[in-house]
Amino acid sequence: MASSSSSSSLSPPGVPMELHVTNREKLLSSLRHDLSHSSRPLHGFVFLQGGDEQTRHDTDHIELFRQESFFAYLFGVREPGFYGAIDIATGNSILFAPRLPSDYAVWLGEIKPLSHFKERYMVSMVYYTDEITGVLHDQFQGSGKPLLFLLHGLNTDSNNYAKPAEFEGVDKFEKDLTTLHPILTECRVLKSDKELALIQFANDISSEAHVEVMRKTRVGMKEYQLESMFLHHTYMYGGCRHCSYTCICATGENSSVLHYGHAAAPNDRALEDGDMALLDMGAEYHFYGSDITCSFPVNGKFTSDQLLIYNAVLDAHDAVISTMKPGVNWVDMHLLAEKIILESLKKGCIIVGNVDDMMAERLGAVFMPHGLGHFLGIDTHDPGGYLKGLERQKEPGLRSLRTVRELQEGMVITVEPGCYFIDALLLPAMESSNTSRFFNQEHVTASGCKNMTKCPRKIWEIEAVMAGEPWPLDKTL
Repeated sequence: MASSSSSSSLSPPGVPMELHVTNREKLLSSLRHDLSHSSRPLHGFVFLQGGDEQTRHDTDHIELFRQESFFAYLFGVREPGFYGAIDIATGNSILFAPRLPSDYAVWLGEIKPLSHFKERYMVSMVYYTDEITGVLHDQFQGSGKPLLFLLHGLNTDSNNYAKPAEFEGVDKFEKDLTTLHPILTECRVLKSDKELALIQFANDISSEAHVEVMRKTRVGMKEYQLESMFLHHTYMYGGCRHCSYTCICATGENSSVLHYGHAAAPNDRALEDGDMALLDMGAEYHFYGSDITCSFPVNGKFTSDQLLIYNAVLDAHDAVISTMKPGVNWVDMHLLAEKIILESLKKGCIIVGNVDDMMAERLGAVFMPHGLGHFLGIDTHDPGGYLKGLERQKEPGLRSLRTVRELQEGMVITVEPGCYFIDALLLPAMESSNTSRFFNQEHVTASGCKNMTKCPRKIWEIEAVMAGEPWPLDKTL
């Protein structure tokens, strides 16, 4: 991997559009199976609307476009304003491109012919969006109005609903708003080898960028300078124009703010000697993302308090990783992480008492209020965490879990236990009659941290890299 100079051992891989062909075939097979199982005819169209460009409020400033995720999964189209259809009877895939005005060529570049999109996106045919009604009626092989399977369903992370396609002439079709969403969502849960390769690259370039940031971090810098170094490295060497989410570059007390880095808390604190940094940043490559968190002391050396909390989280992380396999339930992994963190805090005399009693009182949720991890793919919080019939748990901590499923081969899921010291949670717990007995009231002062990364993790690895050693380290020395 890269030496201490600003360079990279990586280069952006080619993106095979066969990936999206495979995704469409997977959906078609699942949908046909579902229709056959319920004795429904195998005709109609899967029909999706891609994303549209958005302007900044009432101005003409166009925000950088990123494709709607379900549309990206099936078609891989990077341009805005498209629609897509899959003919259930024939398996044909159809893209509908916007008919661009002639002055597009003046301001925004060449107006590509339809043949360009047919070849680039490996679809059966391409038409303009103002031809949707006529084309689908011509292609339909059933009787009566053609049936459209539209995307409408709940995202259990955001509690927002996927928006079904809208177009002029939609009233000339029968519509099914319930069948497609759960089937397409489940297709996204289990990744193909081509999907895994893109996710791996996004993680590789992000890991390399985290190491670069770690190596260059100095007391006196601003948090946004760490963010800037990460963004530069992943774009310069990885071709990653987008991030999977807003960068979290938290130091000192900011490290206990779970989603720090937003517009009202914009990574703008100066790094002080003795601070821990918590950097949660991940690049996106051809829609597929990464999610990596690194925690380290900004001066390059851990204090005893920092060691205690860091190793509590690292031990929980390693225990989960070593236990995970198909068939294991994710709730059990969350509870395992909680228990190991509580055991570590007890050894460090931060809390006292019986750990099983602490678990029964949900004390773990005071230090780890978030879920252990989440599905990762085209979205940072990839959908599919709650199949029909699976209920979100009500208890603290467990209600934050983004999935309660059993693990299956092909799932991509993050493992990111945490140990946070958040006054809004600690103070009520220290005063509660149920949990106050567990606290050593004189010791609950240290800043917590979390770790989920392919970057340096062991204490000696972090301190060596921050002292200038190349990464990965030569472990024979």
